[in-house]
Order: sequence, then structure tokens, then C-alpha cells
Amino acid sequence: MLRTPIALALVTTTLVTALVAGGPVHDPALAAPAATTRAALPLTGFAYGGLPRATLRRDAPALRTVTVDGVALAADGRAVAEPDEAMVGLGRSARAKGLHTELLVHNFSGRLDDFDPRRAHRLLADPQAIARVSAQLAGLVDAGGWDGVNVDLELVPEDDAPGLVALCEALQDALPADRTVTIDISAAASPRAYRRHGYDLTGIAAAVDRIELMAYDEHGPGWSEPGAIGGLRWQREAAVAMRRVVPADKIDLGTAAYGYAWRDGHQGRGSTLSPALARATARRAGVRPVWHAGVAEWSARLPSGTVVWWADARSLRHRAALARDLGLHGLALWRLGPADPLV
Repeated sequence: MLRTPIALALVTTTLVTALVAGGPVHDPALAAPAATTRAALPLTGFAYGGLPRATLRRDAPALRTVTVDGVALAADGRAVAEPDEAMVGLGRSARAKGLHTELLVHNFSGRLDDFDPRRAHRLLADPQAIARVSAQLAGLVDAGGWDGVNVDLELVPEDDAPGLVALCEALQDALPADRTVTIDISAAASPRAYRRHGYDLTGIAAAVDRIELMAYDEHGPGWSEPGAIGGLRWQREAAVAMRRVVPADKIDLGTAAYGYAWRDGHQGRGSTLSPALARATARRAGVRPVWHAGVAEWSARLPSGTVVWWADARSLRHRAALARDLGLHGLALWRLGPADPLV
């Protein structure tokens, strides 16, 4: 999940991935480019329960896993919400297409409109709460037919790093051996920086089946001036830092195919856009997008002064090339839905 305050209005934010480094190049100002499936890397797609089934059918051939967002951790850290029928139904539909499915658990707070470090602390600092939540999640996995759990606890205090490892270990113990435990980790520039963000990479790597490296939100209206959503150099730095501690074949490179619009071109108010909406916005304004080869993303400056940056399927082919170059396991995308087609 996105971890910044704009995420805020996240329901429109998209993450999509390209599976190959090659394939035809499309002008996104004219049409939505599709990823190709040649020599595809394993791909995890995050999705909300309301994902249209037609979109799932379209993108399923490119996917290995669908991770459904998700069930919220209670404010007291001692329980999680029940998944609604839309979430359960999407998981069922994905499994019917032969896809692995995971149920995501998060600490996002609607009241704060952001991730809540306090509820994460209440869970991770209490071994009894960890045992209770792990057992509840194992029960939800069994009842819903899920293939595993994805842990998306963000803004975790550094002192709670051992508790996050303990939660992953408790989930592995509570779940049957054929179920998976994965975790989403925000990008950082060094192993020490990961630890400051609450991630004990050594302990986590030993406790989970896979790490989804959230290498996006390098820039955004709520916290920076206009810039790339997740530039290649920044992503490489984060992946290389993680790879110093975590085996490369346990890492999926999380990538974005969404955009941000900076109103008046400065840090402050803004919005999220799907690639299609970003292209349409530029087209309506009579502006031709600029491709930035160094970061492999697009931008457009509108006559109103608004600046838009976005990543699309062409961008994500470059992320696939990066994942291959670093020997990573695969790709993870936030999120299926408004994103460009995967096939």
C-alpha cells in the first residue's frame, strides 16, 4: 500500500507492472500501452475487493498472485476486521483462474487518513496480542480459502522491529505449511535506514516467504516538490541495500503505474491519477508528455501550472529489466484496476 498522507485518497491510486524489458513502445499520449508476457517474471498484483471481474479476466494471464487489500488491525492492536464479501469473492475468483491469493492485513486508519503507528505498536509490543491476531488471521485464511497472508504494517516504530519479526514468525506457525506469509516494506537507502523504519531485515527474511519492496512514492504532492513516482536510480539503491541482507530471490520489486498531480507545481495540495487519466489530462490541455529516460517515467506541465508525473506500462518494462539485472524474484504492483492492461 502507499504509505504517505496522500494515500490517502488512495482509492484511485494504481500500481501496475510490466513483465518484460522488451516489447513495442506506445505513445501514452495517444493510447494505453499494454505490458507483454514474453519471458514474464512472477507478478503479484494488489487489488481492492471491488476489482471488476472483467479486469481480473484480462490481467490474469500475466499474474502469479493476487493480494487483496485488506483487513484493518483494530485500534487496540488485538484483533483484525473481518474481510467483506467483495474481498472474499475476489479471492475466490482469482483462485478459480489458478492464481495464488493472499489476504492483506494493514494498520491504515480512516480517521487519520494514514497508517497508524500506535495501533501497530499495541500489537507488536504485546506477545499475547501477536498470538491472538495470528490465530485470527489463520482462521480467516482457512474460512476464506486464502493461500496466505500479506503483512502491510507501515510507519512501524524502530523499537517495534522485533515485534514485527515475531508477528511474521507467529503467522508461519499458525498457518498450514502450504500457506504463505509475505510482507510489504517501504524503500530505504541502507540496511540501517530500513531498521530505523522498523524493519529488521535479517529477522524478517528468515520469517517470511517473500518481501514486497514498495519502491514507489519517492515524490508526491503532500511531501515533496514534483518528481518521479519511483525513479530507477532510487529504486536500484533501495533494492541493492535490501539485497545486502535479504536473499535476492526473496525480493519482489514493488512498482507504480499511477501518477500524481501537483497543483500550481509545488508541494502542497494535489491528487492521484491513473495512467489513463494522466494521459487524458495532458491531451485535453494540449500538452505532449515528456519521457524522462533517466527515471523511465512521464511528466507534463499544464498551462494552469499543474505538474503531473506518472509511470505506465512502458515505465514498468524498465522496472522488470531492473529486477532481472538485480536477480530479484519478481515484481509486485500497486494496484490492479485503473492501471494499464497487463496483457
